[in-house]
Amino acid sequence: MNVFVAEYRRYRKLLEGALAQVSDDNFFRRLDEQDNSIAVILNHISGNLLSRFTDFLTSDGEKPWRNRESEFRVEGMTRTALMEKWDRAWKVLEGSVFSLGPQEMQKVVTIRGVRFSVEEALARSLAHFSYHVGQIVYLARHFSGTAWEYLTIPPGQSEQYNENPDKEKGI
Repeated sequence: MNVFVAEYRRYRKLLEGALAQVSDDNFFRRLDEQDNSIAVILNHISGNLLSRFTDFLTSDGEKPWRNRESEFRVEGMTRTALMEKWDRAWKVLEGSVFSLGPQEMQKVVTIRGVRFSVEEALARSLAHFSYHVGQIVYLARHFSGTAWEYLTIPPGQSEQYNENPDKEKGI
């Protein structure tokens, strides 16, 4: 279980490091009409985590109360409200997943009626989460321009980093 916990935490650190560098205007800004804003992506991953991990072992991961389509509309929402939703989603993830033991990893859960081992469901969730965190980091870096503070290895510092590769473990 530690592998999943460490990776979720590592991506959370990247996500929140990127969000900290974005103004409120850029939080809601889209590159064009077809693209999602950081706010939309955060709303979507929050909704996804809330649905997947509420009653994780005992109910389908696609909850009847989830309205996935509404996650892509943030008009009238505030950054504060979206950050509160993100905090709730993280707490649900932590409470449902971070204490699972080896026996629970072999259990079966369903997502949209499809059966997955807990391990498979977590791998899928982590891939989805990291994909969207990457989108947020990319947008935040784009909007921050030269003020961007690197969240991973800065250009020209690979050798120095390789002497103590602490970021690989989310430290």
